Amino acid sequence: MKLKLIGGVVYTFLIFAVFLFLPAGTLRWWRAWIFLGVLAICSAWTMFGVMAHNEALLDERYKGPAQKGQPLADKIILMLLMVSFLGFLILIPLDVFRLHLLGGPGPVLSSFGLALFVAGWTVITLALRENAFAAPVVKLQEERHQAVVDSGVYAVVRHPMYAGAIPMMIGIALWLESYAAVLAVALTFAVVAARILFEERLLESELPGYEAYTHRVRYRMIPFVW
Repeated sequence: MKLKLIGGVVYTFLIFAVFLFLPAGTLRWWRAWIFLGVLAICSAWTMFGVMAHNEALLDERYKGPAQKGQPLADKIILMLLMVSFLGFLILIPLDVFRLHLLGGPGPVLSSFGLALFVAGWTVITLALRENAFAAPVVKLQEERHQAVVDSGVYAVVRHPMYAGAIPMMIGIALWLESYAAVLAVALTFAVVAARILFEERLLESELPGYEAYTHRVRYRMIPFVW
């Protein structure tokens, strides 16, 4: 299990490093190195602080993006989500080193971006700690006796992992100084919103108690907004 935990940290680090440094065409990017250091610390916290205590969740998170029991619609939406996120990462170095589309924030706002990234990652980690059924795909986990989770961050919004992911992405773009990438987050948000609507329709019809949960917790992702 320890190898899986270490592998998760290394994999996360390498994915971000490759999609940032290759389009940049240089390793001389100090902001990216600081970000990767913070990412490694956050990833280690999630893996060893949460996943280490829930091997079933760890195994679920290690499964691929296309699984048995996953509706075709979710396979398509998940592919779009992955493409939009990777495109977002690639856009940042292209904008910073080549395109210079909209410029970037100053040191104060960019520093706030790094804090925003950590805050978003924290929300995701708290969601993983609370929800042992947090699979990367939309499906009903009958073999694991899936039940509604309505405690912790799930008592605030119904989809806290998505709620953490959007500010996390905005934070990355701000820290790495790309206003264009901040705007590009809107595309990912649109795909996320579509996936939420699809996921909720499936859960309301197949997961006992989920419809009642939607009445108790009104907001999907953004408190007092949506």
